[in-house]
Amino acid sequence: MTTALLLKCLGIGVLSGVVAALCGVGGGVVMVPAFVALLALPQKTAVATSLAIIIPTALMATTQNARHGLVDWRVAVVTAVSASVFAYFGSGWMRAMSNESLTRIFGAVLLVFGARMLWLGKA
Repeated sequence: MTTALLLKCLGIGVLSGVVAALCGVGGGVVMVPAFVALLALPQKTAVATSLAIIIPTALMATTQNARHGLVDWRVAVVTAVSASVFAYFGSGWMRAMSNESLTRIFGAVLLVFGARMLWLGKA
């Protein structure tokens, strides 16, 4: 790994860690576009890499939030089970898509939720 690549990865990690902890977005909202734009990763590789990174970052943030009683474990457990099952299927669908289609879907999801939050003040 070159020094330039190392520094880019560290910068992306710092930004995504802070955004994930503040906004609960898992960091993928920052990492995926950054991996594509700054590291020239294909969209599929950016998504898969982001998902691998989210595991330790989510664990660290959850540990802190749980210590302060901020996690609703009933909601977390039920949602985690359904999300985990369908993430398995979603990764299969992702592999079948082109990078271009996946990029457009990702962008559309960000736009829809971002616009809703900006205009309504809630997700």
